[in-house]
This record gives sequence, structure tokens and C-alpha cells, in this order.
Amino acid sequence: MSVPRLARLAVAALATAALTAACSSSSPVANSSASDTIAAVGAENQYANVISQVGGKYVHVSAIESNPNTDPHTFEASASVAQVISSAGLIVQNGVGYDTYMNKIEAAAPNAGRKVIDVQHLLGLPDSTPNPHLWYKPATMPAVAKAVAADLSARQPAHRAYFAARADAFDRSLRPWYHLIAAFRARFPGTPVATTEPVGDYLLQAAGTRNLTPFAFQAGVMNGVDPAPQYVSLQDGLLSGRKVKVFLYNQQVTDSLTASFLATAQREGIPVVGLYETMPEPGYDYQSWMMAETNALERAAAHGISTERLK
Repeated sequence: MSVPRLARLAVAALATAALTAACSSSSPVANSSASDTIAAVGAENQYANVISQVGGKYVHVSAIESNPNTDPHTFEASASVAQVISSAGLIVQNGVGYDTYMNKIEAAAPNAGRKVIDVQHLLGLPDSTPNPHLWYKPATMPAVAKAVAADLSARQPAHRAYFAARADAFDRSLRPWYHLIAAFRARFPGTPVATTEPVGDYLLQAAGTRNLTPFAFQAGVMNGVDPAPQYVSLQDGLLSGRKVKVFLYNQQVTDSLTASFLATAQREGIPVVGLYETMPEPGYDYQSWMMAETNALERAAAHGISTERLK
């Protein structure tokens, strides 16, 4: 997602709400001194899930974007959302222009005690990074878990060993996913695929696939801009000519153009894998979500089986 399709924010109203929340004495969740629990926020529910896994009983975590049946590109932050964000002591957000409403609310309610982990900056990525879907990159969440453990330990030094142990357990829990990616790369090297937008591109790169959809086409769909006719024609040829083994389709951002390509893939018998921008709930944590998407890719390449939606 990039700036043309970012959340539309009523900045003045949200700023007022955020400042009110920051000054209010009726927001005990903002001060972990009132209890042994730290109020935390994940801008996207996959980040909230990782905070919860690392922080355990010492965090109370809220997710801002969590509905897999809605388009996160059109997310609108409400006054109640602003209050949750302004009251948090720890925030994890994606960056790369994906959730800039977070920055606006944080600026409207400054808090010297608040720690914001911007994943873009954590990974050392420039603002020009073309693909903002960082959670599909295998190296992302271990870095997030480590940063979360460090911040929580600084706030509650007595529980440092607890947070470190849970971060280590999180890292170990990702090994089956890494093994699955490596097995796919070894068994199906250079598998040709097509996509509607770059939601899962980091995973596809790790798995050694060849994404034949031009990035300019993917970026156009991602940004709500009509792709150039030559790219539309090329994409149609990939599917109607059965030049790809798998078609990966963003379930949360659909329009008539992407729906037409989905219909072509179905008609031509090309297996479809549905991708999500927020973690499907209920029933998944970050690890099982990534495993499910990678397993769906494997079933498509090995057996021609579609997994258009995760159950």
C-alpha cells in the first residue's frame, strides 16, 4: 500500500481525541505502574500477535487493523482508535507508508515514555522501499520479537529473563516455516507465478519462485491506479496462455480487474492461492498463518490444488 491508497484520516478530530486521551486521568492502561501490565498496540494484528507472544502475561495488546474481510488500504482511524494508540506505552507499526495514520495520532499526543517500533526503521529500509508488506519477509518478525523483548525488559527489568525466553521460543517456532520454504525452493526451483499485487512477494522470493507479473502492474493495483494497457495484456496472457503454475490473489483488495484475472485463472485450471494483508482471525497466530500460506503454495505447485481462502 502506498500514499495514494492510505487510510483517509480526519486529522483534526483525531488529534483532539488523542490529546484528550493523553491528558485524561481515566486511562489507567497507559501507565503500567498501576499494575504489572504494559499497554501495547500493534498497528496490524500480526504485529500485535508477536507482541503478545513475547510479552505474555505482562502485556495487554490491542490490534488496530484486524479484519481480514476488509481492505486495509481504506482503513479509517476513529476517535476511539486514536485513544487506544495515544494510551499505549509500546507500539509496533509497519512503516513504509503503510500505516501513516499511526504517526499522525502519535504526533498529536506526544508521550516521552512511549516506545514506537517502526519495522521499516528496525530493518534499516529506505522510504523508497517499493513493497511495504514486510511481514511476509522471513527475517522480519524475529527482529520485531527481539526489539519487543528489549523494550519490555527496559520497562520491567525484573522480568527480563521471562521476555528473553519467550522471544527465543518465538524464534524457534519459526523453524518449521523456514524448513518448508527451503523444501519448496529445492523441489520447485524457479516456479513461474503471477500475482495481483506484491502482498506475498517477499515470501515468493524466499521460496525461489519467478513472479512473471511486472512490478509496475502489481504497484498499480496496490496503489489504486489503473495499470497500463500493455501490463494488463501481459498479465492476461500469462493466465490465458497457462504460462504460470500458480496465481496468487489478494483476498482483501479486489476490483473488477483483479476479479477478471481470478476468473481467467479458474477457467484455465491454474491453481489460486489467496493472500491476506492482515492475519486471518480467529484460528491463526503469525506462525500458523505463514505456514498455511506456504503450504497452500506447495499444494498448488505440487498438486494443482487451489486454496482461495484460509479457513
